[in-house]
Amino acid sequence: MEGSTRIDITFYIQSFHIGQSININNKFDKKMTQTSKNETWVDESGTRIPYKRVTKAERLMEVHSARLAKDALAVNGRLIAFKKEIKQLCEEAEQAFLDENKLTRDEKFKGNYTWYNFDRSIRIERSVNEALQYDDQTIMAAKEILHEFLSESLDSSKDFVKEMILTAFENKNGKLDPKKITPLTRHEKRVNDPRFTEACNLIKKAERRPDSKVYYRVSTKNVAGAYEAIELNFSNI
Repeated sequence: MEGSTRIDITFYIQSFHIGQSININNKFDKKMTQTSKNETWVDESGTRIPYKRVTKAERLMEVHSARLAKDALAVNGRLIAFKKEIKQLCEEAEQAFLDENKLTRDEKFKGNYTWYNFDRSIRIERSVNEALQYDDQTIMAAKEILHEFLSESLDSSKDFVKEMILTAFENKNGKLDPKKITPLTRHEKRVNDPRFTEACNLIKKAERRPDSKVYYRVSTKNVAGAYEAIELNFSNI
């Protein structure tokens, strides 16, 4: 079973929020669109405007926006159906691999999985991203211990962690950066200090992964033998 390391495409299934008249079936409500058959048009404040006072540009935008909303809802529906399908097929492919090789899923397995067609011209990837967060009180306790550790004289063999500690707890957009904090725990044995070890234990204890996102990627090989993304992210097309 091969883990997913290459990012080719990512797609998000998002809902289109267009007023309150979209129903749960993602069907376009024609009542949203006002036409020349309406003697008056209703604006966002609820005021009725005589049709004759509606400008040519406003009439055009009414027609075009309705068309785009209808098409967007249709695409959204297909994406939702495709996401459901790729999720199911990935699960079936993974289970078939496990059964055939008499394997069981490891408890620590996060869900990353990559599989191919027979000649490997098509690659399907599923990757799970778990955002790392910290418990505020616990991580602040770790910070205090590390600063106490720094306040005392460090021998030259431990100077390498000084800058790491000083920058580890800098806020970025009001949030701590795990990429700066987590690396500290990798040097626990090298530093070999009870206070540093205590701080590392608190950092590990403070870790939280409350949310996870699953991404699916589909790629095909080009003539050069490299995988190319089938782009499903609207903004990247």
